[in-house]
Amino acid sequence: MRKLVLFMHVSLDGFASDASSGLGWISYDGELQQYADAIVATVGSPVYGRVTYELMAGYWPKELENPNADERSKAHAQWVDKATKFVFSRTMKKADWNNTIVINDNIAEEINKLKQQPGKDLVIFGSPGLAHSFMELDLIDEYQLTLNPVLLGGGKPIYQNIKSKTNLKLIKATPLKSGVVGLHYSRR
Repeated sequence: MRKLVLFMHVSLDGFASDASSGLGWISYDGELQQYADAIVATVGSPVYGRVTYELMAGYWPKELENPNADERSKAHAQWVDKATKFVFSRTMKKADWNNTIVINDNIAEEINKLKQQPGKDLVIFGSPGLAHSFMELDLIDEYQLTLNPVLLGGGKPIYQNIKSKTNLKLIKATPLKSGVVGLHYSRR
């Protein structure tokens, strides 16, 4: 059975983006890239909310055609282009990007059906709004967070409207030289 995993970069004070929805505060270097690549290698299907999907769909297909893209970017662009992508949105009805399935209703039922299918895990990349909805519905099986050594003081919170306690078990903590700590938790 596949798991639904949330992979998100987080500030020390719990934000997934700064007040202007920016991500420039993430301590992205070669070591964090390798850490993220190892997580991506476990992914069967990316899961996005509409906003993150639109950002990804506007960027990765262009990287396929970019003669200046580095090998890592080209490889990721090829992978994400071929992967079956799931977009959860109340407003989006169709998607133009290869192999994208839009799901509008019955979120819990649809996720549970996807979990029953064979293959690698389903991973929510970013998408804090979608993560909030999935946390409210108690659908997330594992959390893969990169805790960044920065206090933003505001922005889009990673945790919002949590109505009940969820006990987690630390699977692994990976400190990086930049001060980022990779945290991997599963549900108890």
